[in-house]
Amino acid sequence: MTRRSIIFALPVLAVVACMQTALPPVLVETSIVSSVNYLDDVAPILDRRCAVCHSCYNAACQLKLSSFEGTERGGSKESVYAGSRLTTQDPTRLFVDAQSTHEWRGKGFHSVIDNNQGNESNTSGAYNSSLMLHLLDAKRRQPVSAGEYHPEAEDLTCPADTDEMSKFLARHPERGMPFGFPPLSATELAVLATWLQQGAQGPSDEEQQNLKTPSSATRLAIANWESFLNNPDAKHVMTARYLFEHYFLAHLHFGDSSANDSVPNEFYRMVRSTTPPGEPIAIIATVRPYDPPEASSFYYRFDRIHSTIVHKTHMVVELRDDSLARIEEIFIDAQWLEKPHRVELDEADRANPFLVYAQIPPETRYRFLLDNSEYFLRTFIRGPVCKGQIALNVIHDHFWVMFLDPASDQTVKSPHFLADQAANLRMPMEQGSEERLVRAFSNRYRERYARFYKAKVDLYREKDPSGFGIDAIWQGERATDSPFLTIYRHFDSATVRKGALGDLPRTLWVIDYSQLERIYYSLVAGFDVFGNLSHQSNTRRYMDYLRIEGELNFLEFLPMDTRLTTLQSWYQGDRAMENVDHDKVRSNRETKISYATDDPKREFVNLVIGKHIPESMGIAFDTINYRSDGREIPMPQSFETHDDILNGFRALTAPGTGFIRHLNGSEVNLLYVRILDYRGEDRFFTIVINRWHDNVNSMFGESSRLDPSKDTIDFLLGSIGSYPNYFLEVDAQDLPDFFDMLRNFDRTEPYLAKIKKYGVNRADEKFWASYDRFQANFNATNPVRAGLYDLNRYYSVAIEPK
Repeated sequence: MTRRSIIFALPVLAVVACMQTALPPVLVETSIVSSVNYLDDVAPILDRRCAVCHSCYNAACQLKLSSFEGTERGGSKESVYAGSRLTTQDPTRLFVDAQSTHEWRGKGFHSVIDNNQGNESNTSGAYNSSLMLHLLDAKRRQPVSAGEYHPEAEDLTCPADTDEMSKFLARHPERGMPFGFPPLSATELAVLATWLQQGAQGPSDEEQQNLKTPSSATRLAIANWESFLNNPDAKHVMTARYLFEHYFLAHLHFGDSSANDSVPNEFYRMVRSTTPPGEPIAIIATVRPYDPPEASSFYYRFDRIHSTIVHKTHMVVELRDDSLARIEEIFIDAQWLEKPHRVELDEADRANPFLVYAQIPPETRYRFLLDNSEYFLRTFIRGPVCKGQIALNVIHDHFWVMFLDPASDQTVKSPHFLADQAANLRMPMEQGSEERLVRAFSNRYRERYARFYKAKVDLYREKDPSGFGIDAIWQGERATDSPFLTIYRHFDSATVRKGALGDLPRTLWVIDYSQLERIYYSLVAGFDVFGNLSHQSNTRRYMDYLRIEGELNFLEFLPMDTRLTTLQSWYQGDRAMENVDHDKVRSNRETKISYATDDPKREFVNLVIGKHIPESMGIAFDTINYRSDGREIPMPQSFETHDDILNGFRALTAPGTGFIRHLNGSEVNLLYVRILDYRGEDRFFTIVINRWHDNVNSMFGESSRLDPSKDTIDFLLGSIGSYPNYFLEVDAQDLPDFFDMLRNFDRTEPYLAKIKKYGVNRADEKFWASYDRFQANFNATNPVRAGLYDLNRYYSVAIEPK
């Protein structure tokens, strides 16, 4: 913010009460700063206080405030997450589906920054009637939030003009902005009001050009990549097509940030453009990355992302100095199964990568996916949807993922197998976004999947009858690889992290090539957040089969006589699994691993992490939560050192800890903790609550399958997740009391008082200061992968602070 803009921190005045039928403009004092710059003064405020809720499809009214283009586009009454949508909705992707404000108005978006009153003045000030200022002023007039706030609710009103705003604020005077949080500071409000009154101008042409232009440090790398991707040779054409379909969601970062602190913090997306390298990019809009562009010719380009980075959509792929050489090695230098040729297929076949890319060896494709395993798991977890319940109620709250080594994946070693099975590998998204409702619960994909799985079992019986040994688990090849991943589900968001976080989970997956490719195409490349009910429900049902396949792959490593009971323990209350035919679970292939205990699951992961995966991969058990010997850790008597704090957490990791027995809804799953220790240093942790599900084998009735008495709690260093549900801040001298709260919380008045003491309620006047501390720590500790936290799912109940 400029020095002059800080000086004039004057309040915005309401002219009359909004109970009148016509909402008058807000009066802004004319003595405010003479000029405000969008990038220097306005954008930082919008980022810190507005984009934290308004940055994706889940933003109320589709209002995205993470860039000037989104702010200028405004809001819409159309909800992206209409749960019972019978017809497909036109996509409204910012920067993609329209390129001008005029085009967005044609799609039903209304302005939130236009001043419809003009610039008439009087002796005391100038009037402004923008919707943004009315909402900010409503919060100024009623600053204390009370009640419940659900910003992702589907029935939110989205006033499109001052008449609708008048009626809205008359009914809901407490719904000013920021929604359910403390108001902006006087300085922040004054700057935004001045900007709106002066015409709400965005970046200048020169500033906009600077935002979109690559720095000199990345220009050469981009030129090399674009040259490779646009090579007209058929082998390069099909390789580029495969890369685009898999990288279209990635935030691409050029250079190895871990080795070079000078690498600029710039991110790019791979797009198709009608213009060649060297010219301004003209993006070709298609619903899915495999849809053919209407243009007769196109070019792959790298478009610099100039919107504010928000963590929930920030899925980074680092294109290091050796990345292009790696692509050339595994794709271009490899001998393909057919003479390389361009492929043009009909609409359904385009959605089937096993047909489209049959000429590329499956091992090549699998090695590319393994090179980016963390990214690809993250795309299905955080993916294109921003609100993940569609994909996430199909998985448990905590599980570990490993990968089958390419040398042990018989579907890869038998290169024509998957192409021959292409018909059985068809996925629901082949029907597009408008599948007929009558097919929403069709069994045809289950039948296809069953035929494929039987063929796969028969293949292994023939090619590898003696079963898997520990060497069948992929070890990784380079230190940057992620051969072992942890997935946490936080109700309708989730986290993927490299390593073995938490204690031994109930379920584990081993993913092979065909499963990983189908997960990606079904839930990411082929999923349309704007699609109809049938499209979305069939996608969710198909993921059931893919989850079970990963679980069955893992069971192949356990003793044969334990497999059925282990599987059934994951599907408690599911009659289909309780009565499953034993022969459909076991493959008649015993494992090559010799087990010495009655806990083969734990033995197996101890072999994988302790002996099989090299230390250079950086994979190790969680030092706080992993209970290798089952011994309970006593609670420390004092908390004078960092180890004392860690031991305090270790003492609370057993199921049924007092605190989580009473936080058993869906709203509190991630708690961010800041401890100011005795040396005056901030230490940041995340409390992850893992909800027990008897099974996750149905999209309906989830609450009936929960058992809060079996919930577990993990304490993790740093930051986990994108959606904090609650902040907790503790001074060192209060640590004994804080740990007493975590262990013995029982909802009595003394313990509720402790929650109020350490917790930061959304109505607390200190909320923004607390948020800023957590965000600043995240930015400092992980600058390339950090992004703005999203506050849409912060605990909804606002309690007036005392």
